[in-house]
Amino acid sequence: MKHFLLIYTYAPDYLEKRAAHRAVHLEKARASAARDELQLGGAVPSDEPPFGLLLFKSETPAVAEEFAKSDPYVTQGVVTGWCVREWITVVGKDALTQV
Repeated sequence: MKHFLLIYTYAPDYLEKRAAHRAVHLEKARASAARDELQLGGAVPSDEPPFGLLLFKSETPAVAEEFAKSDPYVTQGVVTGWCVREWITVVGKDALTQV
């Protein structure tokens, strides 16, 4: 297993845009967490630009990529861009790489 970060770039007015899609987004996130794919997720508030981080555990980046492609935040313009990056975790009780 590996860790992957799904990194969302939010629209400047994401707080207003997300309201209509938040329930479906959270339902999708909770379902992924129940399958032990999504480990943590949330927004990183900042002045410019705000972004979201979602941590997935899977064999390949496909789980995170498929999540993004069907997430209403992405399809409805709350998120203006996203990428998936492998994160090699080495310290902590949930680290997946032993060194």
